[in-house]
Amino acid sequence: MPKALAALLLGLLHTAAFAPTYAWWAQILALAGLAWLALDAPPRRAAVLGLSFGLGWLSSGLWWLHISMHQFGHIPWLLAALAVLLLALFLASYYAAALGLAAWLSRGSGWGWRMAIWSACWALAELARATFFGGFPWIASGYAHTAGPLAAWAPWLGVYGISALAALMAFSLVAAGKKQWRLAVLSLNLAAFGPFLLPHDFTVSTGSLNASLLQPNVPQDQKFDQALIDANLDQLAQQIEAARGQVVITPESVAPVPVAYLQGEYVQRLDAAARQRPLLLGTFLGDDTSGFTNSLLAFGGDQAYDYGKRHLLPFGEFIPYGFHWFVKLMGIPMDDQMRGQHQQAFAVAGQRLRPLICYEDLFGEDFVASMNGPDAATVLVNVSNLAWFGTRMVQDQHLQFSQMRALEFQRPFIRATNTGATAALNHRGEVTARLAPATRGVLEVTVEGRSGSTPYARWLQAWGLAPLWAAVALVLLPAAWARRRAKLAS
Repeated sequence: MPKALAALLLGLLHTAAFAPTYAWWAQILALAGLAWLALDAPPRRAAVLGLSFGLGWLSSGLWWLHISMHQFGHIPWLLAALAVLLLALFLASYYAAALGLAAWLSRGSGWGWRMAIWSACWALAELARATFFGGFPWIASGYAHTAGPLAAWAPWLGVYGISALAALMAFSLVAAGKKQWRLAVLSLNLAAFGPFLLPHDFTVSTGSLNASLLQPNVPQDQKFDQALIDANLDQLAQQIEAARGQVVITPESVAPVPVAYLQGEYVQRLDAAARQRPLLLGTFLGDDTSGFTNSLLAFGGDQAYDYGKRHLLPFGEFIPYGFHWFVKLMGIPMDDQMRGQHQQAFAVAGQRLRPLICYEDLFGEDFVASMNGPDAATVLVNVSNLAWFGTRMVQDQHLQFSQMRALEFQRPFIRATNTGATAALNHRGEVTARLAPATRGVLEVTVEGRSGSTPYARWLQAWGLAPLWAAVALVLLPAAWARRRAKLAS
């Protein structure tokens, strides 16, 4: 029990490593503490430690889900808290299984194999959480390293490769504590200093783009209020008309009424504003018969364009089988949506903008095709509405995911959000401009478009996440075979 409590507290420290603190070192220290607690533990005890760590990490890192369910979904406080706890327990089960497997495979192994097994099992848990049941890799451990020495590995290995390297560094500290100095120094050097021996920039400039990023700051409980929609849309039009960039970008679903049902005069007003500069408007496309798609619709510009969200959010945008009763309890508007069909970029001012709606920017493997080839996107764009979840923690976490994508693909990233974080990032993942959260405004930014492919973008498009799964298998399958032979010999 004391060790399980210690693992729970280490999970809380792990959460503190992510944005807004950017304390990458805390992620490694927390994981090293978990590895120390689990060292030589039997599989069941190691699994309990993994579950406790994951529960502390994911319940504290996802607590803001309670706001959407209780404050806006009107689910009783206790039931909403229980729902968050159950989700955290479910996600923590991946790490329980990983630590149990690592403990079983490590029995009788030398320090080198133990280190490899630990890192591979941690990577296995991260990949499983990102893949199974649609994937929910929010604050995967690699995201803590948008700053620090491991960030240089992003264009080579991506976030899950960094997760494995972080686990390697964490176990290196344990090895050092057991006076395995040579092994510890070797692995620490590999993880921390390897990429500095290699070239950093794989992309080149395609010129600059001036963009106007809108932040309307409409409270979530007013967004779909019929008595306030007209006033909110009028304020939105005023922001669009006052914008000065070469393109104007609004947040996700900023027009809560499907575009087919907007008043003709209002559409004409948007058309008039877009004659000065193209507009990407967050709205819904479709109808009551065919269904609705969370979309970005272009006004003005040289092409008819719309982008529909492809990776939908469970419980908010599509309803998993058997959970209609729960979602209907929350009364979420348009809770079962259609998926978008294409991934084309939007051309403006010599740049190609690749939209991503809300948490689509967690899944680089979904849109990596847009990062390669002669028609590759030169600027990444995220539009979001995080007003469902308050302003604490969630906005900074989501911004950090965009930072990781900027690092992986070496592209600038611009973000237009309802309440925050509206920001601009350069191709190194550095925040160059940001609006204060929970304020109304327009962020006028200049970003430098980039073309070219990183090694990560090339192998991710060719094989998806399979190389990482294969690397895990190359460690764990021989370890399992050796464990089986040892058991038979005894």
